[in-house]
Amino acid sequence: MEQLGNWEGPQPEPCPYTGLYPTPAAVFGLPVSVMERWRGRVALVTGASVGIGAAIAVELVRLGMKVVGCARDVGKIQKLAAECKSAGHSGVLVPFKCDLTKEEEILSMFAAIKNQHKGVDVCINNAGLAQPEPLLNGKSSSWKNMMDVNVLALSMCAREAYQSMKERNVDDGHIININSVGGHHVYPIPDLHFYMATKFAVTALTEGLRQELRAEKTHIRATSLSPGLVDTEFVSRLHSNEPEKVAAMYREFKPLEPKDIASAVTYVLSAPPHVQVGDINFEAV
Repeated sequence: MEQLGNWEGPQPEPCPYTGLYPTPAAVFGLPVSVMERWRGRVALVTGASVGIGAAIAVELVRLGMKVVGCARDVGKIQKLAAECKSAGHSGVLVPFKCDLTKEEEILSMFAAIKNQHKGVDVCINNAGLAQPEPLLNGKSSSWKNMMDVNVLALSMCAREAYQSMKERNVDDGHIININSVGGHHVYPIPDLHFYMATKFAVTALTEGLRQELRAEKTHIRATSLSPGLVDTEFVSRLHSNEPEKVAAMYREFKPLEPKDIASAVTYVLSAPPHVQVGDINFEAV
C-alpha cells in the first residue's frame, strides 16, 4: 500500500498485521480528529479469531479502541491480543469465548461487556459461515446452522448492541454488518444458494435497522459492507474435501485481502456522525 501522500508530517509506519496505515480518515480527506472520537471506546467484533474479523479487530486496537473479540476458538484471539500488546498498539483486544448459535451465550457476553466495560459503542457483525448444501438436496441441519449464525446471531447482537447504547444515552454508535456481494445478486453456484439467501437477509435486516433507528430519532448508524471473494479460510472450509474447487474459485475470481475489509470498516467509522453510509459493495480488480 502506498504511503499517505496528503499526510502532513512524518510518514507513519503500516501495521505489521494488517498492512494498513494508522489514519484512514486522512486517506479519504477527512480530519484525523474524526477517528479520534473512537479512541478508548468499546467495539465488539464477532468471529474475530481469523480472517476478516481478526484484521478488523487488530486495526481497531491499533486505532486505540477497546475491542472485545469473540469466537468459539478464543485461543487464537488471545494470541492476537498478545501480538497487539507487543506491537505497542494504543488500544486493547479482549478475547471472549462465545458460541453465537446459543442465545444464552450471546446474552451472557453482552452482560459481561456491560459489567467490565460499561457497554458496546460499535458492533461489527462479522461472524458467518457457508456450507455446500444446494436447495434441491441440501441438509436441513446445515441450512439451520447458517441461519443461526448468519441471520439470528447477527440480529441478536445488533439488538443487544442497540439496547446497550440506548441505556447509556450513546447517540453516535454504529452497527456494521459484514455482508457479501451474494447478498445483492444470486450467482449460479448451487453450493452457495442457501448461503446467499442468508446474505440477502442481512441486506434486508440492515435496511430494517436503519428505518427503525430513524423512527427512534437516534443518530446511531447501521451499515452493510458487501465484499466479493476474500482470501481467507472461507473457501477452503466450504470445500474442505475438494481442493480442486478451491483452486478453481480463486482462478475465476481475484480475491480481496482481509485488510481491505478492515480499511472499509475504518472508512465507515471515519465518516462524520451525521453521515449515513448505507452499503459498500466492493470486489478486487
